Amino acid sequence: MLKNIRRFAALALTVAILPGCASNAPPADDPEALAEYELTNDPYESTNRSIFEFNQMIDRALIKPAAQGYRAAIPEWSRNRIDDFLVNLNAPIYFMNDMLQAEFGRAANTVGRFVMNSTFGVLGVMDVAKHAGMKAHSEDFGQTLAVWGVPDGPYIMLPLLGPTNPRDGIGMGVDMVADPVGWYAPTWADITRTVVSGVGTREQYLDILDEVERSSLDYYASIRSMYRQNRVKEIKNQ
Repeated sequence: MLKNIRRFAALALTVAILPGCASNAPPADDPEALAEYELTNDPYESTNRSIFEFNQMIDRALIKPAAQGYRAAIPEWSRNRIDDFLVNLNAPIYFMNDMLQAEFGRAANTVGRFVMNSTFGVLGVMDVAKHAGMKAHSEDFGQTLAVWGVPDGPYIMLPLLGPTNPRDGIGMGVDMVADPVGWYAPTWADITRTVVSGVGTREQYLDILDEVERSSLDYYASIRSMYRQNRVKEIKNQ
């Protein structure tokens, strides 16, 4: 539990500090530039771009090669089993946020999937619940705050963690603290889970991100747009 509180404190501090950085707002006498500035909701763009470049450097040096090696070394079937297992571990967080959003049908679905996959699916290694018509979904506390009417706030790029905003950043921290796996799992197991999950997620986006980077005039802006569109869909349960 202590390690999760430390994670949340570090994340909350980062989210709190970044909006204090100097913004690059255009002058009030330039209405077109001001309208574009408000549309992108990225007042700390210069700082965000610097952090994005740092993240890209780490990705090129470590994370992307690890994801490529993961894809080359482990067959797709086995990668899917690992992903199913990790998703099953997230069920308590999904359930908590289903309930907080008063999505009781989705909460029942989450419990049903967890029970079925943890038993017949061998601790979640096999997603047998989907064959019973229980469609997978995810929820997080950032989505819960959005459902409660909390505004997202400015776009923020966090070191290593990537794109977010104050609402989703705090939501991420709450999920970290509330995660029961983090309460009881040994530190080495928790770290392994985080690393494997991160590498697995990066592997799933290898082709997509390569194509976006090749086809984008501004890769940073494309990632910003993709993040926002994806979050809107997640909040609307689309």
